[in-house]
Amino acid sequence: MALLDAAIWGGRINVGGWVESTGGVSDIVEPATGQVLGTAGIANREDVLSAAALAADSQAGWAAAKPEERAAVLRRAGQLWEEHGAEIQNWIVREAGSIPPKAALETHLAANECYEAAALPSHPHGEVLPSDENRWSFARRRPAGVVGVIAPFNFPLVLAIRSVAPALALGNAVLLKPDPRTAVSGGVALMRIFEEAGLPAGVLSLLPGDAPVGAAVVEAPEVATISFTGSTEAGRKVGALGARLLKRVHLELGGNSALIVLPGADLTKAASAGAFGSFMHQGQICMTTGRHFVHESLYDDYVAELSAKADNLPVGDPTAAEVALGPVIDERQRDKIDGIVQEAVVQGGRLTAGGTYEDLFYRPTVLADLALDNPAFVEEIFGPVAPVTRFSSVDEVVGMVNANEYGLSVGIIGDLGMAMKIADRVRSGKVHINEQTVSDEANAPFGGVGVSGTGSRFGGAAANIEAFTEVQWLTMRPDVPQYPF
Repeated sequence: MALLDAAIWGGRINVGGWVESTGGVSDIVEPATGQVLGTAGIANREDVLSAAALAADSQAGWAAAKPEERAAVLRRAGQLWEEHGAEIQNWIVREAGSIPPKAALETHLAANECYEAAALPSHPHGEVLPSDENRWSFARRRPAGVVGVIAPFNFPLVLAIRSVAPALALGNAVLLKPDPRTAVSGGVALMRIFEEAGLPAGVLSLLPGDAPVGAAVVEAPEVATISFTGSTEAGRKVGALGARLLKRVHLELGGNSALIVLPGADLTKAASAGAFGSFMHQGQICMTTGRHFVHESLYDDYVAELSAKADNLPVGDPTAAEVALGPVIDERQRDKIDGIVQEAVVQGGRLTAGGTYEDLFYRPTVLADLALDNPAFVEEIFGPVAPVTRFSSVDEVVGMVNANEYGLSVGIIGDLGMAMKIADRVRSGKVHINEQTVSDEANAPFGGVGVSGTGSRFGGAAANIEAFTEVQWLTMRPDVPQYPF
């Protein structure tokens, strides 16, 4: 039987096992063709509350498991991502509109996330503190308890597993709410992998659904920590709800990342980096290059070369042909993209490539000569659009980059010394010199500043331990002292 055989999960959620959902079902639609690929179970509030109660009961036993036992489950999960990679990649291509190399990247990163997480159970979880009293004093890390993970559609596997794997490794139980549009590649695949890896029932629950289900995950009394990845607009609501309930909320939100092309940069390489940064996965990545700042000495040639690349990139069904761009996720997203592009032109932008679509296939688009208040420069487009403007000095471009409220990723192409000085001055969670803006590794901290989120809460031992554990102060005396009462 295949790992993702629909006979196992079709129309079901997972709460202690595969059960019929009381929230109904939803068709899984292939964006490229409109074909229905299957039926996903949709959770409701009652499902979430049941899962949270079960998770709290299951978590204590999982946290008490020997570190080597938890590590073994994570290592086995990593192996299973590799063994079942082709099957899972097929779902990522068809369900999320990904091209095959992007789908392969997701399963590769998922395996690495599990391998990295496998080291967390045996990582030092505290420190010995000096004390003026006659006692031992320790600060030790304890599991947060039940963690709610709310993940989006664009990189459905990676953006779920990067929270699920470390949270489980550190002894937590997890409620996973994937976007229902990618319920299989962002939910069912994780559930089945961890089932096969030997994770005890009840420690991970699968609860696909829309915003009300996400709200129920935050509100469930057993849930102590929420890890949310998604839009800034939705993140504000999750953050406000969590704050009212005095829960820790980790937010990885939107971006409007900047690529700076310095004077003297290799034009061909810079345009290639810019095209990849803006057009990879149809621009549906939080780190997508949303603003191109090009030195005035290279500006006209850069716009021409970037536009030529956009015109020549093949767009189409990634299951039917070798293409560079597949479909955007749905009509709502397509119309948002096109609305921003058309308004950008009305407000003085120059369309030099693209700006058209057929069904859900939006052509890679270049917009030039944009003012900093143009909507294509201000807003996160989340589509295959490259807005470009010029700058004349380092001070000017630093000010232009920092003027935007987002602060997720910055790429700088050109002279290393000049780039290093700029890196020290830009406000961003990540800076990549002589690279574009899209990059992620399991052992590297990931997060943004400003309205891009609450800092680096993913990636690497330090960030993951901080995100998914609580600090407890523990003291011990050899004997009970004599108190003055």
